[in-house]
Amino acid sequence: MYEDIRPFNDSESVEALKRASTNRLMEPISAFIFPGRDPDILRNTLNTVRGVDDFQTRVMLPAIRSIVGRTTKGLTWEGLDWFEEGKCYTMLSSHRDIVLDSAFIQYILKDNGLPFTEIAVGDNLIYNQFMEDLMRSNRMIKVIRGQSNRELLAVSKELSSYIRMRVTDEENPSSVWISHRNGRTKDGCDLTEQGLLKMLFMSGSPDFAENFGELNIMPTAISYEIESCGIKKAYETYIRKMMGTYSKRPGEDLESVIQGIIQQKGRVHVAFCQPLTREELDYCASLEKNARFRALASLVDDRILKAWRIWPSNIAAAEMLTGRQPSDRHETERFERYLKEEIDSLPKHLGDHRAIREILIDIYAQPVLRKGF
Repeated sequence: MYEDIRPFNDSESVEALKRASTNRLMEPISAFIFPGRDPDILRNTLNTVRGVDDFQTRVMLPAIRSIVGRTTKGLTWEGLDWFEEGKCYTMLSSHRDIVLDSAFIQYILKDNGLPFTEIAVGDNLIYNQFMEDLMRSNRMIKVIRGQSNRELLAVSKELSSYIRMRVTDEENPSSVWISHRNGRTKDGCDLTEQGLLKMLFMSGSPDFAENFGELNIMPTAISYEIESCGIKKAYETYIRKMMGTYSKRPGEDLESVIQGIIQQKGRVHVAFCQPLTREELDYCASLEKNARFRALASLVDDRILKAWRIWPSNIAAAEMLTGRQPSDRHETERFERYLKEEIDSLPKHLGDHRAIREILIDIYAQPVLRKGF
């Protein structure tokens, strides 16, 4: 059951990582994550892992530690007190970077003696055997997208059932990380999609409060001082505004993964929020059917927004957008230099650069404006 979507077990991961070790991408991956080391060290490690925990401990944690050290000005966190011993959670998370949001969270959990989570990831990233071998060996759940309505209903029910089974399993439960929306936030507004909540509801009790209470929903906020793939998001938002839709080029998701990993991120903060309470769920359950999901989404959004770390870049953007005098001229000048570098990276013929610049400013400003500026 769940064979197409579940993470690999230990024996499957051993075979998968042996396959992955022979891929030609191993050398550049090793060169970036473990600079100065012989790529054969990584290949040999992959050939000798004994299972999922071994892979995550010997390869993934050192890799994330390297990324934190080389591309951030510090990773901080709060809210670990909300985790109760022996209890698993459905972590509904804001989503700004394709792989690092969940990766940083795994790093924090392990560093504080807490179990890893399983991670829901779109099948657009699992597009060949190599990516499937690495990701499903790393506790990743394959979220199947792009189906007909009938097929989408079936895969949504399966995903919902799998997540509930993992969170509630009496013998071997696991928390699950999942974005609170389909794909990364492109416009700076981190809003929970009701469709995701309806998907989670599919597999449980018809009693609304009991259904979501069983999932132990923990809103989670991850904030980057420098927006991951900021100019790409601004350009995509610009095209959507102009054309009504945006069609990705082949390989564009992989480009975003790589850019997100290698770019400088400034400071990064993760906030684990108070899980939704039974009283809150009872209130949602008392509402009319569609209003229930709106209220539930609002609860998640309120937790995430309240916990969101506001950086100087966000404040500078909000001041620029609203015409206020800069509260810190040095930070404003630094943010303007960043904007110039990002816009200068665009080909001259690629859209209205002034409009794209305004969208990029708006992406940074939104958390401040939504909190009340």
